[in-house]
Amino acid sequence: MQLVLVESPTKAKKLSQFLGKEFSVEASMGHIRDLPKKKLGVDVAADFEPEYELVEGKRTVLAKLKKLASSSERVYLATDPDREGEAIAWHLSQVLQPKSKKGPEFVRSTFHEITKDAVLDAIQHPAALSMDLVDAQQARRVLDRLVGYQLSPVLWKKVRRGLSAGRVQSVALRLVVEREREIKAFIPQAYWEVDATLKIENGSFSARLAEKNGKTFEPKEQDEVDKVVTSLKKASYKIATVQKTERTRVSLPPFTTSTLQQSASNRLGWSAKQTMMIAQGLYEEGYITYHRTDSVALSSQSIDMARSYIDKTYTKSYVPESPRFFKTSSKNAQEAHEAIRPTDTYVSLDTVESSMSPKHARLYELIWRRFVACQMASAVYDQTSITVEANEGSNQYALKSAGSVLKFDGWMKLFPNQGDVVLPDVKEGEGVDLEKVDSVKKMTLPPARYNDASLIKTLEKLGIGRPSTYATIISVILDRGYVERKEKAFMATVIGETVVDFLVKYFPKELDYQFTAEMEDSLDAVARGERQWRTVIRAFFDPFEAQVKQVTKDAERAKVPVEETGEMCPDCKEGKLVIRSGRFGKFISCSRFPECKYTAKIIVKVDGMKCPDCGIGDVVIKKTKRGRNFFGCSRYPECTFASWKKPGEKEE
Repeated sequence: MQLVLVESPTKAKKLSQFLGKEFSVEASMGHIRDLPKKKLGVDVAADFEPEYELVEGKRTVLAKLKKLASSSERVYLATDPDREGEAIAWHLSQVLQPKSKKGPEFVRSTFHEITKDAVLDAIQHPAALSMDLVDAQQARRVLDRLVGYQLSPVLWKKVRRGLSAGRVQSVALRLVVEREREIKAFIPQAYWEVDATLKIENGSFSARLAEKNGKTFEPKEQDEVDKVVTSLKKASYKIATVQKTERTRVSLPPFTTSTLQQSASNRLGWSAKQTMMIAQGLYEEGYITYHRTDSVALSSQSIDMARSYIDKTYTKSYVPESPRFFKTSSKNAQEAHEAIRPTDTYVSLDTVESSMSPKHARLYELIWRRFVACQMASAVYDQTSITVEANEGSNQYALKSAGSVLKFDGWMKLFPNQGDVVLPDVKEGEGVDLEKVDSVKKMTLPPARYNDASLIKTLEKLGIGRPSTYATIISVILDRGYVERKEKAFMATVIGETVVDFLVKYFPKELDYQFTAEMEDSLDAVARGERQWRTVIRAFFDPFEAQVKQVTKDAERAKVPVEETGEMCPDCKEGKLVIRSGRFGKFISCSRFPECKYTAKIIVKVDGMKCPDCGIGDVVIKKTKRGRNFFGCSRYPECTFASWKKPGEKEE
């Protein structure tokens, strides 16, 4: 008997369809061992030796796997093809190998898509475990544990009990806090747009004022704009220049984890966590390649598959003369990995939806379109730029107009066209008449708050985090109550701002963007076999530990800002009621805390709306433990009405 080990039952079921009866495929249900939950679990004095223990609830699974392994000739470790998967495989080999007698041979089998050919090839060509990848994962796990266990007690003593900090999450939180402060400090500036509608024999077109007397038109006051508008109404107009060019537009590379999360956020409104969960399902069912990757490389077989599909479906004109190859710019990307792509371009959305769900089909469609498009011919546009000269007295103006017409859609056949901007056929020197001129005053806008897409893009640009960590980073700062999600954008809470201010003041190096990126590079160097993981940890930990001791001893206690309600505490009659921010949102508390323990929930009523169930209580906004808003009845538990939708609001 041959034993094949994977992480999930879904993956095990899929592999069983491809392997013969001599193979037993079993799931470890994720990690089998990890650092302990209730203690540090790292022996610093013994050169950071991890103290692993069995994950809670895994005794039954382990007993079953041990029994199967003991009767097997060979154990194939077929966990995911990344550091996390390599670490799970190593832990399995450690706990399943008998210590008293010779056991089965343990080998590593990796595949980037769960298809019959890929799985059989991986089983037929096994390899040894990569201890470089295992060590890189150990290093990250140990480092994050050390930072969390050292920093969190500092926050308990100096900010508030129950807080926690993380090596990468705290840096991501800093980004959100700093963006919020940029928005608050932003001073809007006025600017004006002046547009003229110009008539020709067969129609009209619009042109925007760009220059006045050879200089860019940048008015400071409305009066200046009004004078120009008056002048333009009297001016004579003629076509100064006409430029016609053909422009090609190539498609984007196939998805990486980061760009998939960004696209799903922008197009589908999904969180990074939701995207990864849906992608995991698509991967395990064999519809897409492995979804944790920072590579844009494609196998020659997949390129041939795409080109063949394009030829048969859209004709030869949509197939470029030579295949398009993409090279990953990051030195840390694993080129052996592929970008995220469908395993078979002929699998339809209907097939995915009927076998899984509409959400799986929507994400599959994004991945499918991006992949097929990347091997299609470029889109071709005819572009026209017109400069109109206007003269009035001593004033000369330049107005510009741009048009674009799609000549050949190419890869854009798979994407909705935004529409052409058609300009009339005019000649240089030709006179035109003014139909009307309008000015619009506008105000500059502050930078947008981060959302899933923009935060991930920024983290990736700064070199902070890796494909497998983006979703977790965002989930952690939300779950801790440091950030709130409002209309799909992130807003730092009061406690989030307080934590960042404290950490930036006393741990400036650890909260520095470049330092964090360099630490990520060091961990990648471990994965490439260029550095030893214990050396990397030691270089970070020694100065960090010294700083923790000094801050614990000398730092002043931070004050978390509170909002006064103007009411006295009903319990102690001495303190004032204030609004504090906690892990699960805002709540009312006594200003004399911890001497007075009085607390109360903040009740937010919905426009005087009565409960649709009992008709007596008010509809109020409540929060789940994970911070998600829902609507309930103020008479709970007498009335148990609860809904994700506002009463009367239509379901999507």
